[in-house]
Amino acid sequence: MTERAEIASARRWVVKVGSALLTDDGRGLDVDVISALVKQLAQLREADCEVVLVSSGAVAAGIVRLGWDARPQLIHELQAAAAVGQSALIQSYETAFKRYGIATAQILLVHDDVVARDRYLNARRTLQTLLNLGVVPIVNENDTVVTEEIRFGDNDTLAALVANLIDADVLVLLTDQEGFYEEDPRRNPSAELVESCDVDDVRLDDMAGEGGSLGRGGMVTKLRAARLAARSGTETVIASGRVDDILTSVVAGANVGTWLRTDKHLHKGRKRWLAGMVQPSGIVELDEGAVREMTGSDDSLLPVGVCGVKGDFARGDMVSCHDSQGREIARGLANYSADETRLIMGLPSSDIDSALGYQGDEELIRRDNLVLL
Repeated sequence: MTERAEIASARRWVVKVGSALLTDDGRGLDVDVISALVKQLAQLREADCEVVLVSSGAVAAGIVRLGWDARPQLIHELQAAAAVGQSALIQSYETAFKRYGIATAQILLVHDDVVARDRYLNARRTLQTLLNLGVVPIVNENDTVVTEEIRFGDNDTLAALVANLIDADVLVLLTDQEGFYEEDPRRNPSAELVESCDVDDVRLDDMAGEGGSLGRGGMVTKLRAARLAARSGTETVIASGRVDDILTSVVAGANVGTWLRTDKHLHKGRKRWLAGMVQPSGIVELDEGAVREMTGSDDSLLPVGVCGVKGDFARGDMVSCHDSQGREIARGLANYSADETRLIMGLPSSDIDSALGYQGDEELIRRDNLVLL
């Protein structure tokens, strides 16, 4: 069995566990699974490592506790289920961690906590402080108040953003599959497991499948999360939470699950925050010349390189930059609104004054406010 020395030497971990594992595929919170997971997390702490737990399961647990037969569709019913289930979920974790003398802290985040720069920094400082105090933060999306328009979308993405927040060494995504397969193993039982692969390998996109009925995150979201985590240099391991002592094996560097490797070309500080903003307000379409300039030199985006605008964004909003094929290549903070951008797109910066009636910034997006993806 080969060992992954880079994984085994990691000191700061983010571990995400999904709904299907915690609720025994929707039958209610599985105390045995929670106890086994917490035991492994306690061992990680005993090895002088820091750990943040990102836990799904609130909505699924609430559905069972309320006696409902299926996941509801109405947002207020989902929020009610989350409120009921979250208290039970945290109580189960608190009880399990207490056996090892470990204090826990409940952290409920919403999208605005990472979109607003001040709230992003505040969340980062809070998590760092809790880790310094020896506390295990238990993070979940605040499903009780969040709406579909402002949610992270899934807890895989949330876990990756938490990894960005704390500069984690490794992100472990525990799921009900052995790891990342070349094909969906539920459809092809002979599909081969991907033991290790560069996180940006384009072949992974064709291999990814969709999620089950309880959770929202399949391998598509796990791949997206791994790529997001890689921006802070975080390695990602996808493994089965149904395997005994799986986390212990991952921590030891055993060749289990799938290791999605990062090239360590990480973003720092402000650019990591920009990259982690998961809901841009609009899209600007770039011509080939602008794409070459941006990807070749990480240069500012000028209006002359824009050939299309979608959405209704304001000055200072996050916008996504797409090439002619619709691929997102960058994102950044716009110096002009969507309406203003439509008036100046394709024009040299010297013509901004005549197009708008005033002279603003030369750049549509300044280099310091732009991050390549």
